[in-house]
Amino acid sequence: MTTASEKAHAFLDGIRTLDDEWARVIGGFGEPELRAPSALPGWSRAHVLAHIARNADGLKNLLTWADTGVETPMYASPEARDKDIETGSQHSVADLVADVVASAARFAEYAAGMSDDAWGREARNRRGEPVTGAVVARMRLSELTIHLADLDAGYDLDRAVGLTEPLAEDLVQHAVTSRAAHLPALRLVSGDFEWTMGAAPAATVRGSCGELLAWLSGRSDGSTLDGDVPPLPAWA
Repeated sequence: MTTASEKAHAFLDGIRTLDDEWARVIGGFGEPELRAPSALPGWSRAHVLAHIARNADGLKNLLTWADTGVETPMYASPEARDKDIETGSQHSVADLVADVVASAARFAEYAAGMSDDAWGREARNRRGEPVTGAVVARMRLSELTIHLADLDAGYDLDRAVGLTEPLAEDLVQHAVTSRAAHLPALRLVSGDFEWTMGAAPAATVRGSCGELLAWLSGRSDGSTLDGDVPPLPAWA
């Protein structure tokens, strides 16, 4: 059986790969590219960069909570989170790129110093739900993957998922877990992977891991999937 520490270190390997790709992609942005719309309604690419930087710091807070047992919320409040993203989105391209890189390094540095036991201990996410340190690492992997596609800079979710392909099952599982309240009884299938929601799933939906992740995260209406695909609200 895979331990929480083993899973976490696999996620951290994937995070390093994605951090490098983020640095490469956004390092080519000038001011026009930064201010262009992202794939998220109402957000520019600058908003996505500001969000991914603050997400790194917020998830580092949750690692601190799991590691030390001292309550360290992800964000001071929902309002503070939104304000920080909006303020950050107004910064110059050089400052925003530097912020993304520096915040990723802070997360990685803290994670590298955590004991094996800490990955199995719990914090609470911003919805108040218990999450282990390993799940926090999976959260970061998911954020980096999904928002890389949201940049609308040459990545769709199939390509983004492919950067850490051995972790594709974990990325879909994270979305399934996060969206449990919105999902009917369904069986999702992608190649050899399968996820079941509900005690008696009435339908099967098939697609690539990227296509399933796009639908589960509200980035797709599911029209590329096979099966009776219900609509889902946007990812929150």
